Amino acid sequence: MARSIDRRWLPLNALRAFEGVAKHGTFTAAAHALLTSQSALSRHVIALEQQLGQPLFERRPHALVLTQAGQNLLLAIGKSFDRLEHAIDAIRNQGAPSVRTLRVQMPPSFAVRLAVPMLSDFRQANAEIEIDLVSPSGVATPLAEADVAVIYAKPTITDLVADLLWPVRLSIVCHPDVAARHSGASLEEFIERNELIHVRIADLPRHHVWTEFIRQTGSRQVSFERGIVFDTAVLAVEYALAGRGIALIDTNLFAEELRTGRLVKPFDVTLDDGYGYYLITHPEDLSDTAIATFRSWLIERFGRRPGGTERPQVRLAVSNE
Repeated sequence: MARSIDRRWLPLNALRAFEGVAKHGTFTAAAHALLTSQSALSRHVIALEQQLGQPLFERRPHALVLTQAGQNLLLAIGKSFDRLEHAIDAIRNQGAPSVRTLRVQMPPSFAVRLAVPMLSDFRQANAEIEIDLVSPSGVATPLAEADVAVIYAKPTITDLVADLLWPVRLSIVCHPDVAARHSGASLEEFIERNELIHVRIADLPRHHVWTEFIRQTGSRQVSFERGIVFDTAVLAVEYALAGRGIALIDTNLFAEELRTGRLVKPFDVTLDDGYGYYLITHPEDLSDTAIATFRSWLIERFGRRPGGTERPQVRLAVSNE
């Protein structure tokens, strides 16, 4: 039978001690930061582990490593203490202008191509919300400290709330001179004659995207284990814009280059490998005014895009790159 703790007995000092040790990595560093003794922190953490019935750290010779239970607890503590801080600050500063910093995570190409040019609009309409933007490369789970995250992912089941901004469709693009040089070539001939530009997805083979494209189009005799590999779509497209190679990219990200003719699509063939851009929010944060405001703004903005979609929230787990 599941047990619930009475909030009257929440070990707040022990939770603060655990958070300090987890963030600083050692009892010594946490003791200096919290202006307390190392032995006091150790007693708090041990008592908390005994209350929970499982360890929060793996004690290694020269390091402390969070267990899964420790990771889950640290995430919950951080968000809970943040909310307390915001509530207390709001009460203390009633009548004075208040500013909330929203921590937002986005993939680099998404941020550079779409979000950053529009963030000034959000700031003008919501001056009380500041944005702290981080951009880890590739496919990734939301960072523990992020309030809102845009993730390049495949959908699977988890407790995160996700809004599909758009399903990704990858198309071959290149410089117009490259297309002109091979006018009349078949799809297989075109791929075989040109340098391939790859975008890396961590934990997958370095030529994964082109491999999937060739498999889905049935071009089984084409060699794909060649060419140059980039970490982001932005870098891959910059290489293509210089007149070198052919890339498989999401045309939503580079619609302007296609509209102006700096890039062209020589074939009307797309790859759907199941990925999409999702806006991720923790269920308990949906009532947070700042998070709800940013979430609604982002969904409204990208719901208008050609590849966008206005769908109800769904449950999703993200893949790690």
